[in-house]
Amino acid sequence: MFDSSFDYCAAGKAVLQTEIEGLQQLSQYIDAQFAAACELILHNKGKVAVMGVGKSGHIGNKIAATLASTGTSAFFVHPGEAAHGDLGMVEPNDVVIAISNSGEASEILALFPVLKRQKIRIISMTGKPTSSMATLADIHLQVSVPKEACPLGLAPTSSTTAALVMGDALAVALMQSRGFTAEDFALSHPGGALGRKLLLKLSDIMHTGVKLPKVAPSALIKDALFEITQKGLGMTAIVDDNEQLLGIFTDGDLRRLLDGRIDIHHTTIGDVMTPNPTVAHPDMLAVEGLNLMEEKKINGLMLCVDGRLIGALNMHDLLRAGVM
Repeated sequence: MFDSSFDYCAAGKAVLQTEIEGLQQLSQYIDAQFAAACELILHNKGKVAVMGVGKSGHIGNKIAATLASTGTSAFFVHPGEAAHGDLGMVEPNDVVIAISNSGEASEILALFPVLKRQKIRIISMTGKPTSSMATLADIHLQVSVPKEACPLGLAPTSSTTAALVMGDALAVALMQSRGFTAEDFALSHPGGALGRKLLLKLSDIMHTGVKLPKVAPSALIKDALFEITQKGLGMTAIVDDNEQLLGIFTDGDLRRLLDGRIDIHHTTIGDVMTPNPTVAHPDMLAVEGLNLMEEKKINGLMLCVDGRLIGALNMHDLLRAGVM
C-alpha cells in the first residue's frame, strides 16, 4: 500500500543535496594526477578505451562518447566482452580508462596483466585510493563521495555522478588544450543543429539545372509568370545569353505590377524586372545566407559566381534544411 502523504519533492531535493555535497568535494581531486592523466591522453598516439562494469559501464559509455565528440578519439569496451576477444580492439598505443567505485571490479582487474604486458597505460577512476585498481594503474583519479544518495546506501547514485563529472572535466580540459573549436565540434556532429549551421553551404541546398527559374529579358511577363509557377520558388532570374544575371522578378513584383495595370501579355520582363538584385556566392554558409535574406527582407536569393547565375533558393529551402 502506497503512502499518499509521502513527500516526493522533499525526497527528490534530498537526493540533489546529497549529490551536490559529493560534487563539492570533487574539486580537491582535480590535482596533479588529473593533470598527468590529461598529459598522457593528449600525447598518446592511439585512442582512449574506456571500461566499466554495471552502472560504471553506463558512465564509461557516456565518457567515451563525450571524449569522442570533443576531439579525443575514444570508444567503450565492456570488460566481460574484452576477456572474450574484444580486447583486440585495444592496441599498444592506446590508453585505458578503467572505472569502478570500489576499485575491485574483478572483470577489469583480470585484464590488467594483459594490458601491462602490451605496455598499455592505465588510468583508473575509483572511489577508493587504496583499492587494487588504484594501486595497479599508472594514474589514479579519485572520485570519492561522502555517501550515496540512495537511502539504503546501495544503488550507485552520488558515486556515478562524481565519475561522470570527472569524465566531463577530462574531456573539456583536453578539448581546451587542443584549441578545439565550434567548427571542429560541428565536423563530428554533422547531423545536429550546430553541424548544419557551421557546415551546410548554400550550394548544398540550391536549385540548379532545369529546376532553376530563369528567362531572357525579351520574354513576356506572362511567360515569366509561367516559369515562376512551374519552378515553385516564387521568383525568376532574368539572364542574358551568357547566363549573366541581369535582374529578378518575384511574386511581390507581380502584385505591384497588377496595381499599375501593366499588360502582361505584351510587356517584356526586361522592362519591369528589378535590376542588380541581392546575390550570394554558392560557397556561403547557409546560415549566412539566411542572415543576408533577413537583413535585406527578401524571401529568395540568387547565387552567382562572377555574375553568372549558378543557382537559386528561398526561405522554404532553408527551413527544410533545418537552418531556421
